[in-house]
Amino acid sequence: MRSLLFCVFTLTLFTSALDAQSYQIGQKAEDFSLKNVDGKMVSLSDYPAAKGFIVVFTCNHCPYAQMYEKRIIELHKKYAKKGYPVIAINPNDPEVVPEDNFESMQKLSNKKKYPFAYLFDEGQKVYPKFGATRTPHVFILDKNKVVKYIGAIDDNAKDETAVQIRYVEDAIAAIESGKDPNPNTTKAVGCSIKKKG
Repeated sequence: MRSLLFCVFTLTLFTSALDAQSYQIGQKAEDFSLKNVDGKMVSLSDYPAAKGFIVVFTCNHCPYAQMYEKRIIELHKKYAKKGYPVIAINPNDPEVVPEDNFESMQKLSNKKKYPFAYLFDEGQKVYPKFGATRTPHVFILDKNKVVKYIGAIDDNAKDETAVQIRYVEDAIAAIESGKDPNPNTTKAVGCSIKKKG
């Protein structure tokens, strides 16, 4: 419980500052190049056949990231073959949270057999552009890297069996049918992204 309380605290000023300079719905995201757990650099352009991307900012230590881990794996298994791979990115500074260092990412990925790329945002250069504030925080991009959805995976972090609205799945269904997701923005629930200062 104490860990959850530590994770879930509001950073209103920080969030507002991010919102002012981060991607909004309808804006095109820049490509990036980040190190994957296999040591290789990965970019969105490495997926030329993709119809879109499920970019998830997540990490090792956060209880909410752990609650959603199985669901993130399932999203990739279901949607990668349809052209929407999960690209997971750890945005946390390992000097603040040692459990989120690169070596720990590699161990977790191997242990849980992650079927998706798990990238390290070294120097924390990518997550501010997206405006991610939580782990997990999802950004769905279309094939042109235009942001179509921002927010939560679904409406119940703690109990998957009680989920009533699957935001990510509904958003992809809308994109597939040529429509805009509705809602296109929801509140991400999770731990605050950890940075120095």
